[in-house]
Amino acid sequence: MKVVILSSLAWSLINFRGALIARMVAEGHEVIACAPDEDPEISARLAALGVRFQRTPMARTGTNPLRDARTLLHYIRLLRKERPDVVIAYTQKPIIYGGLATRLLGRPRLFAIMSGLGYVFSEEADGRPWLRTIVSHLYRAAVRRAGCIFVFNGDDHRLMLESGIVAPGQPVLQVPGSGIDIRHFAEHPLPDGPFTFLMMGRLMRDKGVGEYVEAARIIRQRYPDVRFLLLTRPESENPTGYTSADLEQWRAAGLIEFLPETRDVRPFLASAHVFVLPSFYREGLPRTILEALATGRPVITTDMPGCREPIRDGVNGLLVPPRDTPALAAAMERMIGDPIQVRAMARSARQTAIDIYDVNKVNGLLLDVMQLQGNGPAAAPVLSPRASLLMAGRP
Repeated sequence: MKVVILSSLAWSLINFRGALIARMVAEGHEVIACAPDEDPEISARLAALGVRFQRTPMARTGTNPLRDARTLLHYIRLLRKERPDVVIAYTQKPIIYGGLATRLLGRPRLFAIMSGLGYVFSEEADGRPWLRTIVSHLYRAAVRRAGCIFVFNGDDHRLMLESGIVAPGQPVLQVPGSGIDIRHFAEHPLPDGPFTFLMMGRLMRDKGVGEYVEAARIIRQRYPDVRFLLLTRPESENPTGYTSADLEQWRAAGLIEFLPETRDVRPFLASAHVFVLPSFYREGLPRTILEALATGRPVITTDMPGCREPIRDGVNGLLVPPRDTPALAAAMERMIGDPIQVRAMARSARQTAIDIYDVNKVNGLLLDVMQLQGNGPAAAPVLSPRASLLMAGRP
């Protein structure tokens, strides 16, 4: 079969979907990968897999209807030219405009990977109900005839039902995120030296960066040797973003150690004792949490949709209320004061990644449902009881 994958960022095609793409190629499918930005390294890695890259124009974060119409028209032209059997779309704009394109053309089969509902459905956007309404209507029109909608957590499915994005009878399947390559993210022993926390993520208020910095301020008054690493990049143009000046102020105050964004986070995970993500963003299932679990690192994160999904409180990590700096600092202090528990959580973290989030298991499930696995005519997918409940509209 011919498969077109629609994304909003070239790098994500390898980082989040690389194993899935490789598996489809191994199954004998022709794959065309699309993104609005052209990255020579990513294009070369896709070509090495036997995948064609196609640039598709898109204003990733804008709300200009003319620019979005251009994306829709380009998708229509692309699908008319390539005539694929299957379209796989992930993130908001590829799902919306890729889904609309498939409906306008009357083909091909669409599968939507809802990796998170994002800013529009978060508390930060409560003051813009008109935007949420528009996006809900667009989503509903786009996925109405989707072969299946994959979600990363049950909270998102409930909100999709409440917002009218999906109807109770539509096929929706909860999957364990995009999975994690447990060989690439190998287990590492906890490091020697000062106790070290690591946060990785976009430098935005709703990712909980401010809470992380303030918790560092509290902890360092009691434990001056504890290290706080922050791997990120400035988000000067984002309305909830922090700037380079903010980073420099925190660094100069001795609160955090700034690590510039990298495409290989493994050495930094290996250098930390505990991973922290105090996000109150509308996450799907944060990839950084899965990377930390696979490395064998306990996780402190918020009791929020997506973030809480892989964490068993007190077993492989700790859950804290969102926007609660004292609670976050208390969780950190608990980790610092109990190295035996940290070691036990580290072992449990790795086992969670193996048992549930292994990318090979996740991709096998996706390919079965999309009927892209195995030789000859695909049989109807056999779904788990959890999947059956979701497809019946009862999250």
